Amino acid sequence: MSMSEDPLYQEAVGRFADVISEAKQLPLQDPTVMALATVGTDGQPSVRMVLMRGFDERGPNFFTNAGSRKGQELVKNPKAAVCFHWEPLLKQVRVEGPVEALSDEECDAYWNSRPRESRIGAWASDQSQPLDARQTLEDRVAMFDAKFPGDEIPRPEFWRGFRIIPHRIEFWASKPARLHDREVYDLGENGWTYSRLYP
Repeated sequence: MSMSEDPLYQEAVGRFADVISEAKQLPLQDPTVMALATVGTDGQPSVRMVLMRGFDERGPNFFTNAGSRKGQELVKNPKAAVCFHWEPLLKQVRVEGPVEALSDEECDAYWNSRPRESRIGAWASDQSQPLDARQTLEDRVAMFDAKFPGDEIPRPEFWRGFRIIPHRIEFWASKPARLHDREVYDLGENGWTYSRLYP
């Protein structure tokens, strides 16, 4: 039985889909924002907020400049953790696991759905690299805006997508007196297990 066919994993995926659906009913700017943690080769973790751009039984995915700090860390140490937190719902979900690169077809499909300004910005930004002045960035935006005058803007090779393959999914729900509910789905040698944790 594959990971995706495991009933416990299917249960976890269904629960995650349900809470995302709940969050999308709220007046939030983006209900799929998540804190993404990666680790460098020196063992130093780093975390930043990114947007989940898709989720199915294979796991959540996101996109970035592969030359950025997170992009480089994911290539050298392909593991990550994300945390979603929805204050109005008093809920959060954590996902951990190895990371894989999305296919060119998946990257192209999402790239072509982005607003023109975002695609120009991706070309202009040498993400995570030192920037001498804001004007330099604005000049680069103008340069690429002139280079690609229409809506046909090719995806740069450095702009990639990644998927976190879940090996651990934790659901957290706030309760009075900080006696929160914590439920964990873990992938072990013999498949998925479910357990509760002390808060």
